[in-house]
Amino acid sequence: MITILRLGHRPARDKRITTHVGLVARAFNAEQMLVDIKDIKLEKTLEGVNARFGGKFKVQTDVDWRAIIRNWDGIIVHLTMYGEHLDDVIKNIPKEKNTKLLVIVGSEKVPREIYEKADFNIAIGHQPHSEVAALAIFLDRYFGGKELRKSFDGRLVIKDSRKGKLVIDTKKH
Repeated sequence: MITILRLGHRPARDKRITTHVGLVARAFNAEQMLVDIKDIKLEKTLEGVNARFGGKFKVQTDVDWRAIIRNWDGIIVHLTMYGEHLDDVIKNIPKEKNTKLLVIVGSEKVPREIYEKADFNIAIGHQPHSEVAALAIFLDRYFGGKELRKSFDGRLVIKDSRKGKLVIDTKKH
């Protein structure tokens, strides 16, 4: 089970970025995203994606991130440009089916205690980069690319197409 914890969400400034963090989390096989600030619009946007494209991805906003971390009974991964390089530590992160992973993705400077509480502080690269890209790269490496073939059994299904868009509305067939 993979949970994404989004810290420092600023609804007026980060609405698209946090939405994209959620979209990547969902598409790349995470089960849920927890966000520290209340944002009903974000919740409804991602619930709407589930309604159209399928999946059971959950979003909860206005969570107490300190309590989440304090009570987490699994592995905590913090994505940051200041950590250990992903390629050097990915093999050390448990991948058993029952592993619970909390992946922390910040938007602004995260408190020092995050670095201390995390089991892994992972740098995708040691340069400023997008948290959306960092999450996608981390999850792809963690799952070895298998997550990209996941079926969501949604009303709308996108099929491979060399040119153009091929979208099947399963309710019309």
